[in-house]
Amino acid sequence: ALPPASCRQGHPAKKEPLQTNFGKMKIASVLAGSALVASASAFAPATTASRGTSALNAWKDETVVGILPPVGFWDPLGLSQGKDDATMSLYREAELKHGRVAMAACLGWYITAGGVHPAFNSALSSDPLKAAQELAPVGWLQFVLGCGAIEWLAEQIKDRPGYKAGDLLGAAYWVDDSDEGWVDYQNKEIQNGRLAMLAFMGIFVQDLYFGDYGDEIFKPMVS
Repeated sequence: ALPPASCRQGHPAKKEPLQTNFGKMKIASVLAGSALVASASAFAPATTASRGTSALNAWKDETVVGILPPVGFWDPLGLSQGKDDATMSLYREAELKHGRVAMAACLGWYITAGGVHPAFNSALSSDPLKAAQELAPVGWLQFVLGCGAIEWLAEQIKDRPGYKAGDLLGAAYWVDDSDEGWVDYQNKEIQNGRLAMLAFMGIFVQDLYFGDYGDEIFKPMVS
């Protein structure tokens, strides 16, 4: 093997300074360390998710209303994952509100279906969907303004100290969830609200697709 060209020409091979080699080694070490840290962090649990899960577990432990057998805490879509107490309280309030509206809707539906229209001299159809179409614009205006006033009042009540989700009448000032009778009352309300939401959807679909607004759901399918 021939010696390097620099040696053949009478010039010794040029060596890199020791400081330069040390600098390159230091940079390589830093890059390797950074890669190692990045790899480890990829497998480390997310701190935010961990905090969110802990907060959700604490909320479950403190909540005695609505978490009932046989399903317990029912969240098949995982909407509660990583949510804090404020968000879970908002969800509970939304559930209570929709349940209350659905219970009122079921009651109003069957009153209308029975031919009772006290505010309109029984001039509207007994079919609630047709009655909604026959309602005069002033009637819809009253309905919208009434709902808006209730919503505005509810928002004002929520600003008071010690407010509990859905407690618009301030019952939490006089009784808490250590009272079994009060807890039982709340569970009955939330369970009836859940049932009413499912029931109203069935009633609505029955009238929309089969034109039957009576008391037997999906009558054409069983007759």
